[in-house]
Amino acid sequence: MSYEFDLFVIGAGSGGVRAARFAAGFGAKVAVAESRYLGGTCVNVGCVPKKFLVYGAHFAEDFEQASGFGWSSGEPTFDWPTLIANKNREIQRLNGIYRNLLVNSGVTLLEGHAKLLGPHEVEINGQRHSAKHILIATGGWPQVPDIPGKELAITSNEAFFLEQLPKRVLVVGGGYIAVEFASIFHGLGAQTSLLYRKDLFLRGFDGAVRKHLKEELEKKGLDLQFNTDIASIERQADGSLLATLRDGRQLETDCVFYATGRRPMLDNLGLETTGVKLNDKGFIAVNEQFETSEPSILALGDVIGRVQLTPVALAEGMAVARRLFKPEEYRPLDYNLIPTAVFSLPNIATVGLSEEQAREQGHDVQVFESRFRPMKLTLTESQERTLMKLVVDTKTDKVLGCHMVGPESGEIVQGLAVALKAGATKRIFDETLGIHPTAAEEFVTMRTPVNS
Repeated sequence: MSYEFDLFVIGAGSGGVRAARFAAGFGAKVAVAESRYLGGTCVNVGCVPKKFLVYGAHFAEDFEQASGFGWSSGEPTFDWPTLIANKNREIQRLNGIYRNLLVNSGVTLLEGHAKLLGPHEVEINGQRHSAKHILIATGGWPQVPDIPGKELAITSNEAFFLEQLPKRVLVVGGGYIAVEFASIFHGLGAQTSLLYRKDLFLRGFDGAVRKHLKEELEKKGLDLQFNTDIASIERQADGSLLATLRDGRQLETDCVFYATGRRPMLDNLGLETTGVKLNDKGFIAVNEQFETSEPSILALGDVIGRVQLTPVALAEGMAVARRLFKPEEYRPLDYNLIPTAVFSLPNIATVGLSEEQAREQGHDVQVFESRFRPMKLTLTESQERTLMKLVVDTKTDKVLGCHMVGPESGEIVQGLAVALKAGATKRIFDETLGIHPTAAEEFVTMRTPVNS
């Protein structure tokens, strides 16, 4: 049977665009459908605009610390609309780049909501299209718990487009998005509280990292409230919000921001016309080759709920394109040793196993830690401290995990991820000369193990 397209991609986010571009480059006839914005979550309401807001929030500390180096100026002021307008202009530029990447690679771009009509058929804007392979890359969507007044809360989708910076913000959640936005709102001057229903945020990260970040955020004056949750939200006569907590307390605020998880974006997708099945968490179930239970339909990225990171979606898109259209270059995707960062203030970056994970997996480990006040801060009043940590297998000397909390941690750990991917041992770290004076050199000068 002949089809109009070799590959029809639903969703022009990071993974979908990568798969489409490279499939077209391998000679396939490809179409991409997108109903919202080119570039997906990351470019529009995720990592890219978030990093701009993190940069903006950090300037408050930069201005404060500058006096220690002899700089003096008037009292700095912050204008939220200026930051948002400049952010919007850059996002529009990136949208155009994504459009050009697709069109210039020979991909047919269809803008509208695509719906499956069967294993090989898609409808968009009233037109039907057939394809040998269909790739679902529709991403995820933030969700708010079903509580009274939930419609009064916002998520990351809306936060990037607020007309003004709220004076008071309640951030609800314990994952990286909650921690990042709490840092952003607090750094930009809002009175901010972070509420989390469990004992400590960032579950799954190394315990030392979690505790160190808690201490640093508290030093900065961020209000952290653990073992608490919101039961209801209501609008008051003066326009402010009243959040009633499950313990009966009430908090007045101007904004309730939820970061309590993301669901797969499957709305009106037409999965019921196919044999595609979901896993027990509601994400599309796929095998190691990203094939669903419907042979002609594949899925990748946040919609499959594996590792919800942009570089992972890009790698998955590349793997799909190669397997389908250039199998001689295909290699399975390795989900081990994926580096990641949390752009809280201070930043977190990590690669490999946490100390807890290493022990759970049966490793006999040695732990190397360093906590210090960065050189830049020694001429200032800031008491912020950096944490660096290595988790090492005692028997093989292999470095299993690398963790950092501190300025530019993502930039530093990215390079160390290469070393861990290459199988570096602690001896190799020890024999590597540092760049002096830098914070990064601490990773190659830690000599004495510490008690965990």
